[in-house]
Amino acid sequence: MFGFFKRKQNTLPTFAPLVTDMHCHLLPLVDDGSKSLEESLEVMEAMKAVGYQQIKLTPHFSYPRFPNVEEQIMERYAHFCDEVEANKGDRDMPRMTGCTGEYNLDDGFQGHIDHGNLLTYRFADPKRGAEKGLLLVETSLHHKRMGIDEIIFNRLMDGYDVILAHPERYPYYDSHSSELEQLKEQGVYFQCNVLSLDGFYGEVAQRKAFEFIENGWVEFLGTDMHNVEYALALRHASTNKKIIKLMETTDFENKNLAVI
Repeated sequence: MFGFFKRKQNTLPTFAPLVTDMHCHLLPLVDDGSKSLEESLEVMEAMKAVGYQQIKLTPHFSYPRFPNVEEQIMERYAHFCDEVEANKGDRDMPRMTGCTGEYNLDDGFQGHIDHGNLLTYRFADPKRGAEKGLLLVETSLHHKRMGIDEIIFNRLMDGYDVILAHPERYPYYDSHSSELEQLKEQGVYFQCNVLSLDGFYGEVAQRKAFEFIENGWVEFLGTDMHNVEYALALRHASTNKKIIKLMETTDFENKNLAVI
């Protein structure tokens, strides 16, 4: 079924300059991502074929749909690493270099703050970044939640750097958004989805993703990988001439993240 993902000699490592994918949902059965170890293995093999050397897993923390708990996620991640090592065989796959989280700024987010064990990234250079690391957050894909600016500002004051996931997918933001400009002025990082650049989420998200990059707003790119369908789309994106040119001419921060 998954033979389509076998590496071919003429496969170009389009995303090799990024080194690391810092946004994917391949920890099985914890959210709407991978449904099995085998699916994760096949998808990771596909990711290596288009240039990714490392990946960081980012399961959803979203109430009430995915009420994950940090300690339980880290236990599952440790077990998953063992399973991958035992079952990967001769597959050529990216190295897993940590598990963080994608936190929804919803009614359950304050509970994670109070719990005090948020899963974050770090820059490889210890002199870079906030004391408590980089926190990946998202918000509703359907309607604007009131108070987002204040929630993000409070996290900055708490000693975190904040990465806003896929701003191009939020229908209430565009390239002329004063709200996004304010977030950039506060030092918030933006992460666009690679698949947005290839039209996977529609023409509007595609246009906004390129506009945000042209504005100089985007520091990170992520696959937001969930399953085999996304892996097929990633392979298609790797042949997109505009994306190939972007990889050749634009420097993103993915490669500067630390191994955790």
